[in-house]
Amino acid sequence: MKIPKFTDLILFEDDNLIVVNKPPFISTLDDRGESEGEINMLRLAKSYHGDAQICHRLDKETSGALIIAKNPETYRFVSMQFEHRKVKKIYHAVIEGTHVFNDLLVDLPILNAGKGNVTISRQEGKHAETYFQSLKFFKHYTLVECRPVTGRMHQIRIHLATQRASIAGDAMYRGKPVFLSTLKRKYNLGKDQEEQPIMKRFALHAFELTFNITPETDITIHAPYPKDFDTLLKLLEKWDM
Repeated sequence: MKIPKFTDLILFEDDNLIVVNKPPFISTLDDRGESEGEINMLRLAKSYHGDAQICHRLDKETSGALIIAKNPETYRFVSMQFEHRKVKKIYHAVIEGTHVFNDLLVDLPILNAGKGNVTISRQEGKHAETYFQSLKFFKHYTLVECRPVTGRMHQIRIHLATQRASIAGDAMYRGKPVFLSTLKRKYNLGKDQEEQPIMKRFALHAFELTFNITPETDITIHAPYPKDFDTLLKLLEKWDM
């Protein structure tokens, strides 16, 4: 995989923090089980600014807006906003099926079962809330806006799965990859070629963040879709309307 240039990822920067558009397939921090020296967002950030600290996490496959502090004071200031649910987070996801979500609130507790697994548990789970709003309808898929109030592991993914609306390509929650052959009639694959999915990950992108950069000033940052997410939407618009 080509290592991105950190400066190409920057969406916003001031004296105290940076917001980047995290590419897919790069971990936010050092993950257990990864080979030593494998690139991650923290290492990329520290190569740009030695005191860089990452204020929140995105799953390895998830792309989008990520806040990085340049000093300990800013790290604490932004982290406290996440802890007190003051950061407004908007994600976009492509889900299976046609679903009319009109500010649907999913309020189901999530239990972290360890080793990257989570489950819904009304007895042992931690409080978790996500709002969902349908943005665009295709024949077999829907583009949805997801607004998590809390920040549990895999929260958006498992909350969508409970609505029988798994994210496309999210095998952990029964989401299937999207193949062009299922959308386009008379699709011909070359001899001895194996068809690849349009996206080689689940279709989830951290689209927007609103937070305070000083106690008096807030800011909203938009993260443009990466190429794979953009391509999926363009192909759905062309072949699945």
